[in-house]
Amino acid sequence: MPKAIIYCRVSTDKHTQETSLIRQQEELRSFANRYHIEVLKVIEEKQSGYEIEREGIFELLDDFQNEKADTLLIQDETRLGRGNTKVALLHQLNKLDISIYTLSHNGELQLSEGDSMVLQIVSIVEEYQRKLHNAKIKRGMRKAVSNGFNPAENLSNQHLAKGRERKEFPINEVARLKSNDLTFKEIASVLNGMGYEVSKATVHRRYQEYQTLENLQNED
Repeated sequence: MPKAIIYCRVSTDKHTQETSLIRQQEELRSFANRYHIEVLKVIEEKQSGYEIEREGIFELLDDFQNEKADTLLIQDETRLGRGNTKVALLHQLNKLDISIYTLSHNGELQLSEGDSMVLQIVSIVEEYQRKLHNAKIKRGMRKAVSNGFNPAENLSNQHLAKGRERKEFPINEVARLKSNDLTFKEIASVLNGMGYEVSKATVHRRYQEYQTLENLQNED
C-alpha cells in the first residue's frame, strides 16, 4: 500500500482561509481512502507559493528522502508552489521517484506541455553538470594515481575513519541488478531482502564510487 503525505497550503493566514485548509484536508483524506492509500501525515501551511523556504516543504522533502513515504497528495499543483518554485519542487520530487496525486486530475498529476518541457531541460542541464563534476573528479583521481595514490587501498581502509560505520553489501550484485534496469529504490529493496539494511541513497552513492574506480581501471 502506498504511504502518502497530504500537503495543504493557502497563501495567507487570514481566518477566511482556514475553511480552505480544512476542505483540502478532508477531500484529500477521502481521496486516499478511495484509492486505498495510507496517509502517513498531513502538513498544512499558510505561505505564498512563490516562497520556497517553507518549513512544511522542508519537512515533506526530509520524509521523502528518508523514505518514510512515497506518495504526495495535493489539491492541485499550485498548492505545491507557483512559478519557478513549483518547477524546482516538481523536479526534486521526480528525482526522489515520488508519485504525485491531485484532486484536480482525480488521479496522478498530469503536467502541462510547458511544464514537461521545462523539467526535461532542467534534467538535461543537471545531467551535464553531473558529467562535468564526474569528469573533474576523474581528472583529479588520475593525477593522484600518477603521484602514487592507490584508490582501492583508500576505500579498503575506510573502516578506520571516524564517523558512521560504512555499511557493507555486495557491490557486484548492485552492478548486476543495475544492468537489468532496476532502479536504486528497487535494488535497495532487494538488498534489504537479503539482510543488508541499506537505503536507496547509500546504494546510489556506492554505485557511483564503484563506477569511478571501474572507469579509472579501464582507462589504465
